[in-house]
Amino acid sequence: MAEQRSEPGVELSVILPTYNERDNISALVTRLHSCLQGIEWEAIFVDDDSQDGTADRVREIARADRRVRVLHRVGRRGLASACIEGMLSSSAPYLAVMDADLQHDEQLLPAMLTALKADSLDMAIGSRYVPGGSTGAWSADRAFASRFATRLSEWILKTPLQDPMSGFFMLRRDILHEALPNLSAIGFKILLDIISSTKQVLRVRELPYTFRARQAGESKLDSMVIWEYLMLLLDKSLGRYVPVRFIPFAMIGGLGVFVHMAVLWLAFQGAGFSFAVGQGIAALVAMTSNFFINNLFTYRDRRLEGWGLVKGWISFSIACSIGAISNVGIATYLFEANTAGWISSALIGIVVGAVWNYAVTSVYTWSKPKAA
Repeated sequence: MAEQRSEPGVELSVILPTYNERDNISALVTRLHSCLQGIEWEAIFVDDDSQDGTADRVREIARADRRVRVLHRVGRRGLASACIEGMLSSSAPYLAVMDADLQHDEQLLPAMLTALKADSLDMAIGSRYVPGGSTGAWSADRAFASRFATRLSEWILKTPLQDPMSGFFMLRRDILHEALPNLSAIGFKILLDIISSTKQVLRVRELPYTFRARQAGESKLDSMVIWEYLMLLLDKSLGRYVPVRFIPFAMIGGLGVFVHMAVLWLAFQGAGFSFAVGQGIAALVAMTSNFFINNLFTYRDRRLEGWGLVKGWISFSIACSIGAISNVGIATYLFEANTAGWISSALIGIVVGAVWNYAVTSVYTWSKPKAA
């Protein structure tokens, strides 16, 4: 019987979350080959079902290069969750995360690995804000926003950092597994998520690099990045007490009250409909507005589209109608039984209705997609 030859395992996995980055893939793989000579490495592209064929381009390269592979996610979105899935798919003891748009300096990867191994560090971070680092050609507005976000991060950070907003870092696998049970997986700031999820203060070194200009494709930064960052901060500070999604869900529900009253006034006072008809129209409009705003913000990572949007609206409306009945029924019972005053009864009814609406719609309207 022929003896099986064993090959050395992968020492370093480079995790690369992608969305519409097809034109950058070949250049990035070439650069990784150039800078990681002498290291057993692999590149794991985690693609959120790009429409430009990013995953197909990675597969083309992977057929000729065993160091390259792709995780193609369908129905799941978000940089943080993509990075987590990519890291968990690896067996390497060292894990690096970087963007696939060529803005992070891949030449820093060997220095990161050396620092982790030689100095017994938990994490090495590519930093734009330590001496020698730079944000490159950033506008003044973007530089200010990054600095402001950095100051906000001090609210939840356990390990002091100059650049906690960096998306370019390397860590030991055991640190990932320590943080894993507490990860929020919200938005883009996976480094901040990991550092604030560990029980210990990490041994970290920040290495300087210059943030490069994008060469191809379009930036993914938009106003929703700010929203998701705020949700991450809320989850890290309040998530142990209340689900973070419930906070915007309840706020949007409060906005729905104003929508309801405005539509009721227009229908009843303005258009001359009966109060019952006006109330029905107002309730339908308020529920519809709440549904679309929640779909846009609260459940951005599970956003419904196409036919799913229609089915989601139906299930949301049914759930909220039941919630409204529960609200009125419980409040009325408490008041008529002299258990509470009218204000307390009303508030308890509102809370019960809101919790019901959130719990049911999170399961049936915006259910977690099955792994693909």
